[in-house]
Formats: sequence, structure tokens, C-alpha cells
Amino acid sequence: MSLHATRSDLHLHEARQRLEHARASRLTQLRALRETGTGTDDDHLLSEQRAAMERVLKEIEEAVARAEDGTYGTCLGCATHIPAERLEILPYARHCVACQRRTA
Repeated sequence: MSLHATRSDLHLHEARQRLEHARASRLTQLRALRETGTGTDDDHLLSEQRAAMERVLKEIEEAVARAEDGTYGTCLGCATHIPAERLEILPYARHCVACQRRTA
């Protein structure tokens, strides 16, 4: 196995670990939000928070699928590599910063 392949495998393993951590954290937060129900105007806010958390979980699942099919870390907008620093901060990032700005 080449040194490049070994580094690539290591980066993919680290990415999967970050994604699993992000998924576990969001699931814990979502469980806590679901258990919180005040019966007041706060319910709307809690509902919005739950919906946002579910969207992030979907993005994490999509990132896991990209890791499995070999496209993880590639911008869906311009097909360039997403910088490792961005993926460390936001492991489920779909776009490089420039493309993210254009889609926002």
C-alpha cells in the first residue's frame, strides 16, 4: 500500500470519527429537545430547534454516504477539495467556502 493511500485512509477514518461524534451529539440534543415540552409559546421555538437539528442530522447522514462512496471532502458545487480545516470544524460540509457563499 502506498504512503498516499495510507494517508487517505487515515483522513477518511478521522472524518468518519468526526461524523459519528457529530451524529451522536446531535442525537443527544434532539432527544433532549423532544423531552422538553412546556405547553407554552416556547413550543414553537422548540419545534424550530428540533427541525433544525433534524436537518443537520440529514446532512451528517449524507456526508457519511459521501465517505462511503468516495466523494467525501469534494465540493458539490465546483468539485474541488474542501480544505481539511473546514471539514474539521464542519465535518458534514458539502461545499467549499466560496461555493457556500454563493448558495447562501
